[in-house]
Amino acid sequence: MNSGASQEKFAQAGPLIATLTVNPAVDVAAQADAVRPGHKIRTFGERFDPGGGGINVARVVHELGGRALAIVATGGVTGRYVEAMLGQSGVPTVSVPIAGATRISFTVLDRKQGGEYRFVPQGPRLEPAECAAILQAIDRLEADWLVISGSLPPGVASDFYAEVAHTAAARGIRVALDTSGPPLKASLGRNISILKPSLSEFEAIVGREARDDATRATLALELVRSGASAMIALTLGEAGAMVATAEGVRHAAAIPVSERTGVGAGDSFLAGLVLGLARGWPTDKALGLAMATAAVAVSHSGTASVCRAEVEALLGKSLVKRAAVERPEILTG
Repeated sequence: MNSGASQEKFAQAGPLIATLTVNPAVDVAAQADAVRPGHKIRTFGERFDPGGGGINVARVVHELGGRALAIVATGGVTGRYVEAMLGQSGVPTVSVPIAGATRISFTVLDRKQGGEYRFVPQGPRLEPAECAAILQAIDRLEADWLVISGSLPPGVASDFYAEVAHTAAARGIRVALDTSGPPLKASLGRNISILKPSLSEFEAIVGREARDDATRATLALELVRSGASAMIALTLGEAGAMVATAEGVRHAAAIPVSERTGVGAGDSFLAGLVLGLARGWPTDKALGLAMATAAVAVSHSGTASVCRAEVEALLGKSLVKRAAVERPEILTG
């Protein structure tokens, strides 16, 4: 296991937000005049970023002035490149070595049609010993928050994130989770402080469509009350976001910006939310930071590309208010 920085070095610098990325990537973003089947597509404006949900969160937290530590499972030349890019960005890193080569994802913006094409490999297969090494890293972790974000690669059990959350919670670390599919369902009710689904992921959890705000708010509150997570942070794209806790549901309007990419927007939102809560901010203020951070991310090219000054300029631009529920009596149930 390789450490890019000592945790003790940051002992007096405020709350530490650690992140876990089991399936990182070298993220390549580029543009093309047009994307057409059967043709050689010439790209330009290439940008390379260290990618993967947890890495994105750590980079954004660091840019916003928070303490971040990225725990990553990396392998091969591409894995070393991810580590090098993280080092260049100033994010302290703990690398868990794996035998397989870290994947490369590719995003192309079609300038003619305006669409974005995203090609994302499933990632290298992890062996049981490599999964155990990741759990050992979590069992040694000293942090205030652990953000678990991203997909699981082949070879990893669907309840792996639940096991990670249990290990972290046993050390007094609060856990935020952003994933999908079976790993998401397997983690419900398993020591999760924040669950951040997209709308489609949320609908998969609750088993029905949620096409209006009142339905979404009601279902999110019921999910919290069921013990699935202490907080549900539901991201809704242009419709903004909702945060549900046992006390009720808050809705934040999206901040209008000129969108360039959606890559890393959800991770940027989660970074802002967790950073605000870690600093002891009220939920509304933390939600406002999350919305500003996501807005800046979508207005830039690349993965979770955020500028602190631009985020600060957007603080307070998102209207946060109480969300109505279908059955008001559940607020006092």
